[in-house]
Amino acid sequence: MRSLVILGATGSIGCNTLDVVAMHPQLYQVLGLTGATQVEKLFSQIQQFNPRYAVMTDAQAAHQLRQLVKEAGLPTEVWSGAQALCDLAAHPDADIVMAAIVGAAGLLPTLAAVEQGKTVLLANKEALVMSGELFINKVQQHGATLLPIDSEHNAIFQCLPAQLQQNTATQKLADFGISKLLLTGSGGPFLRKALSEFAHITPAQAVAHPNWVMGQKISVDSATMMNKGLEFIEARWLFNCAADDIQVVIHPQSIIHSMVQYTDGSVLAQLGQPDMRTPIAHALAYPQRIQTNVKPLNFFELADFSFSKPEPERYPNLYLAIAACGYGQGATTALNAANEIAVAAFLAGQISFTDIARLNQAALGRFATVKAPDLESILDLDQQARAYVHDQLKKVS
Repeated sequence: MRSLVILGATGSIGCNTLDVVAMHPQLYQVLGLTGATQVEKLFSQIQQFNPRYAVMTDAQAAHQLRQLVKEAGLPTEVWSGAQALCDLAAHPDADIVMAAIVGAAGLLPTLAAVEQGKTVLLANKEALVMSGELFINKVQQHGATLLPIDSEHNAIFQCLPAQLQQNTATQKLADFGISKLLLTGSGGPFLRKALSEFAHITPAQAVAHPNWVMGQKISVDSATMMNKGLEFIEARWLFNCAADDIQVVIHPQSIIHSMVQYTDGSVLAQLGQPDMRTPIAHALAYPQRIQTNVKPLNFFELADFSFSKPEPERYPNLYLAIAACGYGQGATTALNAANEIAVAAFLAGQISFTDIARLNQAALGRFATVKAPDLESILDLDQQARAYVHDQLKKVS
C-alpha cells in the first residue's frame, strides 16, 4: 500500500484522483489532503478518506475545518498556511504527491516534494513554466520520479519507448528515433466563432468547455489556448527537447490526446475518453495498469477525426507562450504571472476576453529578456509581472 498526498484535493484533478483511489483501497491510503477555501468539500473528503493531515491555505477556512473535524470526532490534524503545504508535501511518510494546485501557488510545495525524492504526479503545469530548468535539475539531483498528469503530456509519455520513459529529462528524443511531439488541443469553445465577436465573449461562455469539465481559470486558458501554450512550455522541459520539436495540432474531438512522430514515418497516438481519471490512474499505478470507471472507446460510435493548425489571430495567447519559450525562463515566468492576473480580471468582469492577450503581450514585451536563474529571482520576477499587469489594469478600467 502506497501513501498519498493530494495538493489541491478540492479541485477537479484532486476529486478525480480520489475517485480512482476509492476504487483501490488495497493499493493506496490517503495521508493528506489540501484545499484553499472550500471547507465543506474538504471536510466531506476527510470523512470519506480519513487522512492523517489536512491543510487549508486560508487561515479562516482552516479554523472552520478544524471545528468541523473536532465536532465529528475525527483524528485528522488540520494545518494552515503556505508553509504547511510544503511540510505536508515533504512529509517522510508520503510516497506519492499529486501536485494539482492551480497556478504559481503550486510551485513551492511541488518543489518541496521533489527535494524529498517523492514520486510526483505533476498536474500543476505552472511549476515547469515558471522554473523549468531549476525544477528538472532538482528532480535529477534528489532522485525524484516525475510523472505527467496533463492528458497531453501523459499521452506523449505513454507513446515513448520504455527506456526513454525511465529518464525523459536528460535523454535526447532523436536518439530514440523521435522527430516530433504532436500536442493536440480541442480549440476550446470558440473554434468556429467569428473573430469579430471575441470582444463580447462573456466569462460564462469562456468557461463552458465543449469536452472537458475543469475549473474556471483553466477553462478560460483553454478558450484562449494559453493552456496549450503553457503545455508547450511544459513539454519542452518534461521531454528535454527544443521548441522546434513540438507542434500544436487542433483536434476538436479530444479523443487523440497527443502523438509522437518517429523518423521512420510512424506516428504513435494515445486515445481515450476526455476523462482525467485515465491519466491519473496511469501515473498512480505506473508501470502497472489499474481499473477506472472510464467508459472504453467504442470505435463504431466515434465521429470522424479532424485536425487543423491553430490560427494566430484566433489564439494569440498560444503564440505568445511559444515565443516566451524561445526567450527563456524569465519570459515564461512573467507570461504565466501576467496571464493569471489577466484571467482573474476577465472572470471578475473588469476586462474583455481580448484584453487578456493584450495584457499578456505587454508583460512579455516588458520582461522577455529578464534572467531568472534561481528560485529567489523566479519568485521576484513573478511578483514584478503581477504588479505590472495590475498597473496596466488601472489604465484599462
